[in-house]
Amino acid sequence: MEEVREILENYYSSGKEENRLVKDKAHQVEFLTTTKYIDKYLKTGDKVLEIGAGTGRYSIYYAKKGYEVEAVELTKSNIKEFKKHIESNMKIGIHEGNALDLNMYEDNTFDITLLLGPIYHLFSVEQKKKAIEEVIRVTKPHGKIFIAYITNDIVILTYGLKKGNLLKLKDACDENYRVKEIPKEIFSVNYVEEFENMMKEFPVKMLHQVAVDGLSETLEDYINELSEEEYKVWLDYHFKNCERKDLMGYSSHVVYICEKN
Repeated sequence: MEEVREILENYYSSGKEENRLVKDKAHQVEFLTTTKYIDKYLKTGDKVLEIGAGTGRYSIYYAKKGYEVEAVELTKSNIKEFKKHIESNMKIGIHEGNALDLNMYEDNTFDITLLLGPIYHLFSVEQKKKAIEEVIRVTKPHGKIFIAYITNDIVILTYGLKKGNLLKLKDACDENYRVKEIPKEIFSVNYVEEFENMMKEFPVKMLHQVAVDGLSETLEDYINELSEEEYKVWLDYHFKNCERKDLMGYSSHVVYICEKN
């Protein structure tokens, strides 16, 4: 874990995360879709936990709405940026820690638990399962859990095709173009069906799998040129199709939403 921590500290210290979700129309789709689904289940008085909170885009958003929020983040650079956005009237706490050990929280504490980043950076099935076990442990019975992961094929499309690295895929992938699990490459990936099958081992009920950005990253140059009226049409199309399995594998990020038994 320390090796990964150092890699991530170096990666995120450049400020890559702070404006990622709001910097343009294409990137806003992920935030708008994720909050749309969180809002579907969030109730007055709910306690929210975000693990791998980054610079606080989601945590601060819900703290501003009056919710009691706890946040856990691995990297010091992200925590430093996170704290800049905390206002005195917010009921929010930020702690340095990692998704594999949430011992600062008791069992059955939170109504809504967000794991919207750590799975990206866990490079073994055992680590992913440990993080999911911890998320489930700290969530109340019938609480809602949101787990994000990166899909395999977005790497082929973005790193391979769009960025001109198709000839390098032999080193990055196996013979079937499954991206290898290499910590220095920053991101771990999953197939949609693979992740869904893994979640069947846990005491949860799946509510949704959502392609939270859909084709928006792949088509970002087109989307960012849309007028406001056209963008509303794109969002409407996206919201009405983001749970379609035949499109899901080409989304950059998928969020698995479930209820604890």
